[in-house]
Amino acid sequence: MSSNKVGMLVVIIVYLAFMVLVGIFYSRRNKNVSDFYLGGRKLGPLVTAMSAEASDMSSWLLMGLPGLAYLSGCSEAGWTAIGLAIGTYFNWLFTAKRLRRYSEKNHSITIPEFFSNRYRDKSHSLLAIAAIIIVVFFVPYTASGFSACGKLFSSLFGLPYFSAVILSAVIIVAYTALGGFLAASTTDLIQSIVMTLAIVIVVFFGLHMIGGADVAITNAKSLDGYLTLLASHDPETGAGSPYGGLTIASTLAWGLGYFGMPHILLRFMGTKDDNKLKLSRRIASIWVVIAMFIAIAIGVIGLSMSKTGIIPNLVGSSESERLIIEIAFFMSQHGVLLIIVGGLILSGILACTMSTSDSQLLAASSSVSENILSDWLGIKMSPKASMAMARITVIIIAIIGVLLAKNPDSSVFRIVSFAWAGFGGSFGPVMIFSLFWKRANRNGALAGMIVGAAMVFIWKFLIAPHGGILGIYELLPAFICASIAIIVVSLATKAPDKEIVEEFEAVAAMK
Repeated sequence: MSSNKVGMLVVIIVYLAFMVLVGIFYSRRNKNVSDFYLGGRKLGPLVTAMSAEASDMSSWLLMGLPGLAYLSGCSEAGWTAIGLAIGTYFNWLFTAKRLRRYSEKNHSITIPEFFSNRYRDKSHSLLAIAAIIIVVFFVPYTASGFSACGKLFSSLFGLPYFSAVILSAVIIVAYTALGGFLAASTTDLIQSIVMTLAIVIVVFFGLHMIGGADVAITNAKSLDGYLTLLASHDPETGAGSPYGGLTIASTLAWGLGYFGMPHILLRFMGTKDDNKLKLSRRIASIWVVIAMFIAIAIGVIGLSMSKTGIIPNLVGSSESERLIIEIAFFMSQHGVLLIIVGGLILSGILACTMSTSDSQLLAASSSVSENILSDWLGIKMSPKASMAMARITVIIIAIIGVLLAKNPDSSVFRIVSFAWAGFGGSFGPVMIFSLFWKRANRNGALAGMIVGAAMVFIWKFLIAPHGGILGIYELLPAFICASIAIIVVSLATKAPDKEIVEEFEAVAAMK
C-alpha cells in the first residue's frame, strides 16, 4: 500500500475510533429503553437540527447525488434537491413541534407506538404493520450504507469488497449498540461537520485543478441536455432528452418522503425544548440547501476533472458514485497536508453513511424489540432484558443488511430512492392526517399505511416499467393513493371516540 493511502487510512482509523469512544461514553447514560431509543428527550436545538439532517442525507449526499449529476447532468439531481429542500422546510414547520408535543402527551417513544397510541388501537394492528414496514424498508436502506463503505475501502485500499462491508458494519454497530439514541445523535452532529468540510474542500480543490468555474461550465455546456433543469443528458448516446412537467412533479415528490421518515421524526420527538424547534428549523433548512447545491456542483466539476484527465472517466451509476473517492485519492498524491485532507474527505463519506445507518438501525431495532416482541406479541421483559434485546436486534438487523450489500454493482442512489418512497408513501400521509385531521380514525390510518406501502411495490415493479407517463417516481402515486384511502375509510367508518378527539384538540390548542 502506498504511503498516501496509509496516511489516509490512519486519519480514517482515528475518526472511527473517536466514534466508538462516543458510544462508550453515552452507554453509561442509558438507564432504560426510553433513554436508548429516544435519549430521554434531551436533545438541544443544534443537535436536533444537525442530527436530523445528517441522518437524512446518508452516503447519498457524497456519493449518490454527485454521481447522478456527473453522469446525467443537473435535471434529475437538481429537481430532487429542490423537492428535498422544500420537504425539509415544511416538515420542520408543520410536523416537528406538534409531533413532539403529541408523542409526549400519549407517552410514545417510537413511530409505530405513536400511531397506535394516537388511535387507541387495542388490537395493536397499527403498531405491528408499522413495525414490519420499518424493518422491510430500513434493511435495504442500511445495506446501501454498508455498500457505500465497501466501495470506499475496496477501491482505495485494495480490501475485498465484502470484507470492507463487514468492517464498516462492525464499527457502526459498535457505537450504536453501546450508546443508543444519544450516541447516534451526538455522532451525527460531529459527522455533519465533517461532511460539510469534505464537500467544501472538494469543490474548491476541484475548481483550482481545472482552472476555475468557467471551465466547468464550458465543459458542461458541451454536452447536450447537461446544464439545464429542463432536459436530461444520456451518457450512452450523448443526446439530451426533455425533462417534462410530469417528470419534474414526480422528482419533486422526493420532498413528500420527509413526512414519513422514522429516523428524522424521532429527532423531533427527542428534542428537549419544543419552543426552540424554530431555531432548529432554520439551521436544518439552510444546511440542507447549501449541502445539496455543493454536492451537485461536485458532479459538474468532476466531469471537467475527467475530461482533462485529472481523474479517470467514470462509466455507469456504480462507477460515477465513486467520484469523490477518486478526487480524494488524487488529492492525497500532492503532499502530507493533502493526505490528511483526503483522509478527512473519505471520513466525510463514512460520516454520511454512519449517521444514517446508526439511526436506521435504532429505528428498526425499536420496531422489533419494543413494538413487535413486547407490544404486539406481549412478551414481557425486565428493563435489563429489554436493553439486551435492543442491542441484539441492532446486531441481527445489521447482519441482514450486510448480506444484502454483497453486490458491489448496486447503485446507492437507486436503493435509497426506493426505501425513501416506501416510508414516504406508507407513513407520510398517516403522519400528516394523524397530526392535523381529528376525524381520521384507526381504520383510515391502517388502510392508508397498507395502501401506501403496497402501491410503492406495485408502481415500482408492475406499472412504472411500462414507461411513458407511467414511469414516474413511485412515491407520488403511493402518497396520493394512501391519502385517498385514509379519507375514504375514515369517513366510511365510525368517528373517533370522544377521548381521542379531546386529546387531539388539547395538542392543537398548545401555543
